[in-house]
Amino acid sequence: MISKAQHQEAYVWVWLPGATTPVVAGRISRAGDRFLFNYGQSYLERADALSLYLPELPLQAGQINPLPGLSMAGVLRDSAPDAWGRRVVLNRLMGTQARQADIGTVDELTYLLHSGSDHIGALDFQQSPHEYVPRQAPPASLEELLSASERLEQGVALSPELDQALLHGSSLGGARPKAAVAGEDHQFIAKFSSSNDTYNVVQAEFMAMRLGQAVGLQVAPVHLEKIAGKDVLLIERFDRRWSQKGWQRRAMVSALTLFGLDEMMARYASYSDLAEIIRYRFSQPKKTLKELFARLVFNVLCGNTDDHARNHAAFWDGDGLSLTPAYDICPQMRTGNEATQAMLIHGEDRWSRLTSCLAAAPHFLVDATDAHELIEAQVAGIQAHWNEVAAAANLSAQDRALLANRVFFNPFVFEGAPAKLHGRLT
Repeated sequence: MISKAQHQEAYVWVWLPGATTPVVAGRISRAGDRFLFNYGQSYLERADALSLYLPELPLQAGQINPLPGLSMAGVLRDSAPDAWGRRVVLNRLMGTQARQADIGTVDELTYLLHSGSDHIGALDFQQSPHEYVPRQAPPASLEELLSASERLEQGVALSPELDQALLHGSSLGGARPKAAVAGEDHQFIAKFSSSNDTYNVVQAEFMAMRLGQAVGLQVAPVHLEKIAGKDVLLIERFDRRWSQKGWQRRAMVSALTLFGLDEMMARYASYSDLAEIIRYRFSQPKKTLKELFARLVFNVLCGNTDDHARNHAAFWDGDGLSLTPAYDICPQMRTGNEATQAMLIHGEDRWSRLTSCLAAAPHFLVDATDAHELIEAQVAGIQAHWNEVAAAANLSAQDRALLANRVFFNPFVFEGAPAKLHGRLT
């Protein structure tokens, strides 16, 4: 068994805007159960140096402590792997013993330094402040990645080749099996089915993402592939840009970081508080507020109750914020009708109902008339595109019946709402 405290420090490397190679920005050091940050002098002396994120890590000399209640600056924790990536790292460190190990067996620095270098956003973590050595694996096919993820879930020992293949997804967030895949001028996140799935989650997410785009949301483009008889969802990455000189990375922060919260406090995150942040800190706040309100409504209509604060994010350019395209819109199966959103909608209300959305509309600077029109348009748009998108997803008649009017358009969604806002899928 490996010890919990593996590393005392790590160096943070960053891709500055337009750059295709990283520079060292500073150092994370352990202080008990907290992780402190210092910018490097060489970075502070750069004319193009940017704060990794404000107000957490202002561009200044000296030690910077995490905000109260946090063990590590949120912008740094955003780059760490979540449940799936941590399982991959544990498997690399512990082999088949990892199946019984708790993901808390190792600490944050170990996860940062042993996961792949293809983190979400513009940061990577190294043991050296002088030489950047990416932790990357040879290109792997979707078949190899699918096979590796299945074997890891089953607790079966991986060959060295499959173990390397899984490194592609170890730096990504989220709990589901996934991997990073590079194309010629786009990069993708590939999501696979899980052995624990009780319905085709991959198809359901494809449906929601495509329907979200159809009703006018800014959504990451998605594609559905059939690999070895199984569905694989490919999501185009919006934190990567191809240039003639190579790949550029875009800095991002999660809504959890915007709130200054950690996972243990995520239940206090709310759409209305995010709207407040947008009003004061985002570019084009009015347009952004309407987009966020539209995403809230769509999450309710499509049954995505997993809309927690890590599933919302913003680009950071060193000075201001802008909303990223929507991602991880994944409808959740429910046994009954009543459901709640992962984030509070306003006040203490998190009920997955249109009436909750309407009550919250003023927080988004959306008046009652516009709110009603937006909801009507989404309901009509989902109905109009349902069969087309279901066909693109290769949904069987049984799966359509499972999702329609139970997950999408669950009757609870419309309780108490005006009749003109109601909808039904056929």
